[in-house]
Amino acid sequence: MGVFVFLPLVLPLTAWPVARLAEHHLHPRTATRLLTAVAAVLAVCSTLCLALLMVVGTAQLPGNPLPDAWSDPEVRAALPYDEIAGRAAIPALLALLAVCARALLRHRSVRRRAARALAGLPDTPVAVLPDPAPYAYALPAATRRARDRIVVSRGMLARLGPAERRALFAHERAHLTGRHDRLLLVARLAAAANPFLRPLRTAVTYSAERWADEEAAVRVGSRRVVARAIGRAALASGGTGPATLAAFAVAGPVPRRVAALLAAPPPAPRAWPPLCTAVGLALWGAVVGVAVSALSSANSAVTLYAVLKAATPL
Repeated sequence: MGVFVFLPLVLPLTAWPVARLAEHHLHPRTATRLLTAVAAVLAVCSTLCLALLMVVGTAQLPGNPLPDAWSDPEVRAALPYDEIAGRAAIPALLALLAVCARALLRHRSVRRRAARALAGLPDTPVAVLPDPAPYAYALPAATRRARDRIVVSRGMLARLGPAERRALFAHERAHLTGRHDRLLLVARLAAAANPFLRPLRTAVTYSAERWADEEAAVRVGSRRVVARAIGRAALASGGTGPATLAAFAVAGPVPRRVAALLAAPPPAPRAWPPLCTAVGLALWGAVVGVAVSALSSANSAVTLYAVLKAATPL
């Protein structure tokens, strides 16, 4: 395997430039999908290599259930610094699995609590909760028989005018149509699998909101109305709302979203920027990083498989 087994663990660093530039220079729809795909591939590759390291490390532990031949010097020679890297990979992979499981359980718990809050209300596309606290969020269907719903409190509706309410509903409907909940969950799990992917998770969260903002501006016909609705909702709610769900006004990127709607023209739908630009170079750098990560993890997996197969007695 050589040093190739370690490359996917650090190659997510190649995606940092595009994570910073994509949200400003790419269409939000393109940026969201692209960054999510990059994060997913890099996370899978780094997790696979960590698992390969763990196999070599586990084989060295006394009383392990693996074949004795897997701890032979010929097998350990395939991994540089096998005494350190192999054993360090065991707690690292266990911690990774625990963090990912916690993220999944939290996501499921939030979805369940949000669904229970709608118990007793009519099964309509828009659910209005009799709550004075201002919030609004998109709740995707949990099953195929259920329907996607927009959840909004009376407190939020009381703080918005008619045009701003239309912007709110258009924004949340864009979240549901684009299946942003799945993209956000993938980015969250990728960041849990490799901490170097956290900038991509942040960029995906922001780009998904910008995507919904632009869709709402097209439906409403006014970018200024959408910006005003976002600003009023953010001031009223203070960023409250269910965690892990796409919300209309969340803490953090609201000023940048409003500025993008007021100061900047609508983003161009062009999917791939020219190579001579900064974002083009960053994008190609991320693509190269993904390709090298995939090739390195595949090479390491095939090499370890061949070595273990040769070492295992028939």
